[in-house]
Amino acid sequence: MAATEDGGTRVSDLDAHVGARIRLRRTMLGMSQEKLGEAISLTFQQIQKYERGTNRVSASRLFEIARVLDVPIGFFYDDMPLAPAAASPETTQSAPVMGFAEAQQGFGGPPMPGTPSQVAVDAAVLSRRETLELVRAYYRIPDAGVRKRVLDLIRSMAPSD
Repeated sequence: MAATEDGGTRVSDLDAHVGARIRLRRTMLGMSQEKLGEAISLTFQQIQKYERGTNRVSASRLFEIARVLDVPIGFFYDDMPLAPAAASPETTQSAPVMGFAEAQQGFGGPPMPGTPSQVAVDAAVLSRRETLELVRAYYRIPDAGVRKRVLDLIRSMAPSD
């Protein structure tokens, strides 16, 4: 966290982003802060601080969280805008940080190209209760073929670009 002029501290953008991604994955799994805390020997209050970005998550703790939430470490940095100082001339500030090895994919869709024209999904939309309920219900469908047809149905109902 960075110090403010009045001696307080402010949440860094990176810490807030990592915290939001922890919260997103935890809620997608239907896991409480208390359960996540128990799994890594922390209190739910500490998990709250991580999720708000008020406490920075150490590398070893992030590794434990990734293991419990069953995601690669890179998940916590996905869709993170590059800082102006870190951006190369070919990239824009809105370019998302992508993982090293695997192509990024949407839910059930083809790999998303890493081009500036690709519209990134807003983190606020992903954290809405409606979105989380939809994703949970989708993954409770045991038949992969049925899931694909549901996805095709939803895509057919959405306005085309």
